[in-house]
Amino acid sequence: MLACETLWRTGASRDELLAICAELGSDVPFSYVGGAALGTGRGERLAPLAVGGTFHWVFAQADGGLSTPAVYRAYDRLAASEGRTVPEPEADPAVIDALASGDAKALAAAVHNDLQAAALDLFPALRRTLDAGTEAGALAALVSGSGPTTAFLAQDADSARTIARALTPHCRTARVTTAPAPGAVVVGQ
Repeated sequence: MLACETLWRTGASRDELLAICAELGSDVPFSYVGGAALGTGRGERLAPLAVGGTFHWVFAQADGGLSTPAVYRAYDRLAASEGRTVPEPEADPAVIDALASGDAKALAAAVHNDLQAAALDLFPALRRTLDAGTEAGALAALVSGSGPTTAFLAQDADSARTIARALTPHCRTARVTTAPAPGAVVVGQ
C-alpha cells in the first residue's frame, strides 16, 4: 500500500490507506503500522500500545496448512461440547502491562491464544513443535493466530537462536525476530 502510494502519489491520507489495507485483510493494517497495537473489530482497528523493551521471538512454519474458517468452526464446536459460550474478546491488562514494562517473563505468563485448542484439534502435530520449543527454553509457546505457524517467546537473542535450532527438525522453517517491528517503510528513496 505504501509502495503504491509512493509510486502513484494519489494523495491518500494515512486513514484512507489503512481503510484500503483493512479491505485487503484484517491483519494488513497492522503490517502497515507496525509497533505494538490492540486490534479490535476483526483486528483491523488499531490502538497503539507502549512497549518498554525488545522481545525476542521465534516463529516456526509448519509443514502443512490450516483453514482459518475451519479453525473457527472447530473453536465453536469445542466450546459447545464443553458447554461454554464464546466470550467477547477483551484486552488483557496483564499483556498490556508486560509489554509496557518490557518484561519477557511477565509477557510469557500472560499470553494465550483462544484458538490454540481448535488448531491443535485439527493439526495435532503442532503439539510436537510447541513441546520442542518449550523443551529448548521458550518462555511461552503458542499457535500464532489460527495456525499453523507457532510462536515462541525467548528470554534473549541467544535463547531465540537456540530455540530456532531445536525447532528445525519439527517444522519447515524457523525464523528469529524481534518485536516491536517497524511498519511499512520505503527503502532506497
